[in-house]
Amino acid sequence: MAQQVVKQLFLEAIADLLHSESAKKMKQYRQHGKISTFDHSLNVAYCSYALCVRFFKKANATSVARGAFLHDFYLYDWHKTSGVKFHGIFHPAIALKNAQQNFELNDIEKNIISSHMWPLTIRALPKCKESFIVCIIDKWCAINETFGRIKININSPN
Repeated sequence: MAQQVVKQLFLEAIADLLHSESAKKMKQYRQHGKISTFDHSLNVAYCSYALCVRFFKKANATSVARGAFLHDFYLYDWHKTSGVKFHGIFHPAIALKNAQQNFELNDIEKNIISSHMWPLTIRALPKCKESFIVCIIDKWCAINETFGRIKININSPN
């Protein structure tokens, strides 16, 4: 499938999330390096989606895109917020709670959000291939964003 088609299908899969005011709030929080939480989530979602479409044809690519986009939907700046201890361990539960309050989620999307920090969150295990894919891609994007090595142009709407 051509890259432009993959991008278009990806943007369609998460259109309601991209246009929501609650998800747009992620733009105001820094994630890795100079990357916002919104852009990090978009990077993880697109890379995970593209991987599924290309190599994991039986995976639910739409759920991967949606769960990955919401995996860091905790809505605070963990670099600046005083009292935020053990952010890496607790933010998946906060992101899941926020996502469930704002969007309709299926079981795959819930597991993606709750388990994306595995193995740090030892009890929150990836229970499906979609969750495992996002878990790995999240770490890959984080490393590349931190060192300024990731330049994904998805052309998402503002």
